[in-house]
This record gives sequence, C-alpha cells and structure tokens, in this order.
Amino acid sequence: MFVKRVICLLAVLMLVGCQPLQQINNQVQTPAQQADPAKEKPTEKDPIKEQLSKMTLEEKIGQLVIAGVDGYTKDNHTLELTSKYHVGGFIILGQNVENTSQLLTLTNSLKADNKKVSTIPLFLGIDQEGGKINRMPNQILGTPTNKDIGKINNRSFSEQVGELLGGELKSFGMNLDFAPVLDINSNSKNPVIGDRSFGNTPQLVSDLGVATMKGIQSKKVISAVKHFPGHGDTSVDSHVGLPVVNNGLERIEQFELIPFKAAIKQNVGMVMVAHILLPKLDDSYPASMSKYIITDLLRKQLDFNGVVITDDMTMGAITKNYDIGQAAVRSVNAGADILLVCHDFDKETLVINALTVAAKNGSIHQNTIDESVYRILQLKQKYELADNTVPTVNVQNINNSIKKLFKK
Repeated sequence: MFVKRVICLLAVLMLVGCQPLQQINNQVQTPAQQADPAKEKPTEKDPIKEQLSKMTLEEKIGQLVIAGVDGYTKDNHTLELTSKYHVGGFIILGQNVENTSQLLTLTNSLKADNKKVSTIPLFLGIDQEGGKINRMPNQILGTPTNKDIGKINNRSFSEQVGELLGGELKSFGMNLDFAPVLDINSNSKNPVIGDRSFGNTPQLVSDLGVATMKGIQSKKVISAVKHFPGHGDTSVDSHVGLPVVNNGLERIEQFELIPFKAAIKQNVGMVMVAHILLPKLDDSYPASMSKYIITDLLRKQLDFNGVVITDDMTMGAITKNYDIGQAAVRSVNAGADILLVCHDFDKETLVINALTVAAKNGSIHQNTIDESVYRILQLKQKYELADNTVPTVNVQNINNSIKKLFKK
C-alpha cells in the first residue's frame, strides 16, 4: 500500500513538472497579479451632483422660484430676493419695460447683483410670443400674431420667426422665452388664447410651434412651451378665475397633447403647466397642482425629463380659490420644478417661506427638492447661462431683421 502511494505521488509531481511555467502561472495568480479594485477605472464624477451637495436648503428652495420685479429698476426687493432668498430667476413683464436703455440696465443690474452672492446664474425670462404679447421696448418693431403666421403655414418661416424672437431676448441678456403657445384654438369663446395660437388643428400647431421653438433655442435661449395640457378649449381667463375643461383623457390625447408630444420629442427644455381644472382627469386640483397631470401624464406617459414650471401663481385661478403658500407646496409635490410668482414681494416671499417650512417639516421630501434642483441646474448648464452683462443693444440691427423677415 505504501509503495502504491509513493508511485502515485511521483506521477503527480512528474505531470506538474511537465507543464510549461507560463501555464502554471496562468492557473495560479499571486495576490499582486489579481485585479486591484483601486486600479480600476474610476467612476466619472457628476459636477451637477457635486454642486447640489454643497447647496444649503435655502439655496435649493430659491431655485424653485422665478419672481417678478416691481418696476423699471432693481430695488431693495430684488436685492433681497437674490441675496437672502436665492431665487432662481426673474420674469420681465410689460410693467418693467420703459425703453431700450432702461430694459438693458435692468437685466444687467439683476445679473450683477446675483453674481455677487451666487455662482448659479439667473433665469431671465419674458413672454415674447409676438403679436399682442410683445414685451420689447417701443423702439423695436412688433411682429405678426401666431394666427397670421399660421396662415402662412411654413415651417422654415416659423423657425426664422423663432430665431428672431430668441435674438431679441439675447440682445438684452435674457435667456428664457415663455413661448411659443402650443394651445389649439378650438373654442371661439376663449378669452385668453385666440390669435396667440397658430391655429385650430393639432398638426398645424405642432408643425409651426415646434419650428418656432427650435428657432428660439438656436439662439441659446430656452423655450418654455405652454400651456400644458392645453388652454385652447377654455371660456374663462385663468388670470381672472379658474377655467374648467370637461374633456376626457382620450380626447386630450388625440387633440390637445399632440403639440406637446411633438415638442418633447424635439427636446424642449421647459414646459409651463396651466391653471385649468380638468375634472375627468383630476376633480380636486388644477393641472398646475395635479400629481396625475404633471407626474403621471407629462413625466411618465409623455416621457418629459426637463423642467416643469407653473403659470403665474398670483393669477386669479389660484389666489381666488387657494391659499398661495399651500398651493405652492402642492404644486411641488405634484411634480412642478419651478413656481412662477410674478407679482407682489409679499406673495413671492410667502411662497418661498411656505416651501422652506414644508421642506423642514417633511411635507416636501428632500429627494423631491433635489430632483427638481438637479433638473434646473442641468438646464442652466445646457444653455450655458451666465450672469454676464451686455454692453449695448443694436436696435437698428434688430429692426432690420424684422423688416427683412416680414418685408415691412
């Protein structure tokens, strides 16, 4: 028995000895030859996440608000909104525009003040749709309505119109246009849309609206299409009261949503949600406060991953029916990233304070805030926003472009 064991052992040793050294080394690796996790390719850092991690709660809450300006110039309120409340941006309204030099001074001063206290640039937005919704100074020529552009029905022309609108904003240092309107003008009694719409069919509005959007974006100006999920079939002005639309999901999918779907497929950066009640979709809250409409319909069903902004929270549709602070909290929990608060410093700060309290007591989850701020920072980065001032505006060049396009 002992002899047999010795013979077996010698046979094994001879077999191993016959193997090439390289083959043995391949079979048995030393610890030094084994994969070293520390030497594996490092995970790429996300600069936006890093920026987000360094922000205070107050700074994050501020990014969720775009506020209005009281008059023609910056004042203590605008300074406080940037330095204390860290607002993400300002909207320029008709009441803020007197002339060309004044408007440029205003936008430059807002950016300069923000630059002193924050590394995050401001959204500087305006409703520049063309037609009667024209916020440019009187020295700059007006442009036709979307209804008139719809009659021409030419995508290339509509894109040029968008380029013109975007160029106007860019010349004043602004970076966000609350345009174009993607509402379908399907109700002749509509008091607020009318000739702001390109027309009364989904295809026409989709074609020309998306073309205009692309033109605006080509100037590195963000296009915020509006008013989701469609304000064209209303008979009440949401500036005054709360419109009710009794269309069901099937009708909305086949009609009102078509232009918004088209814009989303073409990478629109921002969608504005309307203050309209659609009882067959959500019988409790208007679209701007509805989780079903913002999260389930817009985000999940339409696959929109950009920034969602509400229409102005100081409009009658909200203030006459809800507490504005509670409405703001509900909108954020419904999926809105930014609350537009156009008027009244007290209302602007009330909204910010309501969001802050809700964040601290858990009524708004930290993840909800972080996800919204991430999308906002991502959009600002994509469009290369910066608080750089603009030295001058060439009015003649702008007017020449308008004359050339519209052959005035």
